[in-house]
Amino acid sequence: QVQLVESGGGLVQPGGSLRLSCVASGRTESMYPMGWFRQAPGKEREFVAAINWNGGMTSYADSVKGRFTSSRDNAKKSVYLQMNSLKPEDTAVYYCAAARTFGSLSPLSYVYWGQGTQVTVSS
Repeated sequence: QVQLVESGGGLVQPGGSLRLSCVASGRTESMYPMGWFRQAPGKEREFVAAINWNGGMTSYADSVKGRFTSSRDNAKKSVYLQMNSLKPEDTAVYYCAAARTFGSLSPLSYVYWGQGTQVTVSS
């Protein structure tokens, strides 16, 4: 079993920045392709970003390109999402997840999920 725990969420003003972390524990011998998703109240969970097993490839939703960057440090069993120039539309619960293959946009392709961390962008 692999457990994922997100942290770093909070309340930030428009234009501000947050850095989310996702730390893995349990049976972490494998280095999974990872993804970031977000879900606002009453809406479907949507893809945000993906990163391959060694961090050499990343993919982003059009809505966050140029503002968000994902990275990972396998020695620390951690994946990160740096969020800059935040907008109120970015308000959501953010989840990290481990995928079967890199770059999957569907939540159904992810086998392990974190509990989520709330990001609220408001003045």
